[in-house]
Amino acid sequence: MDSQKADMFLMSNAKYFPTEMMPQIKSALEKTDPGRDSLIMMQSYRDPMIMLVVSLFAGSLGVDRFMLGQTGMGILKLVTCGGLGVWTIVDWFLIMGLSRDQNVEKLRSTLR
Repeated sequence: MDSQKADMFLMSNAKYFPTEMMPQIKSALEKTDPGRDSLIMMQSYRDPMIMLVVSLFAGSLGVDRFMLGQTGMGILKLVTCGGLGVWTIVDWFLIMGLSRDQNVEKLRSTLR
């Protein structure tokens, strides 16, 4: 992928990734085989803001953790009613970062 396409990808998908990871993501995209461009561009990522809204309204039921693919944590959160509310509140602060980290891992696996 050339530098211009990498910049365009990052501009349109910046909200899905941690800001401090942008230079690393850009260099990884630039090193990628040009034949994989369409695969990378068509990948969908979790929106951290949507994950926060889900966590605010259904976090005590573990829905946010289920959406991240963390089934065990989701079940545990569901059974304990969000850790009696404490775990739910903690997740309000962590869920956006967790979704961005998951998006980075998804991109890395696509780049391999």
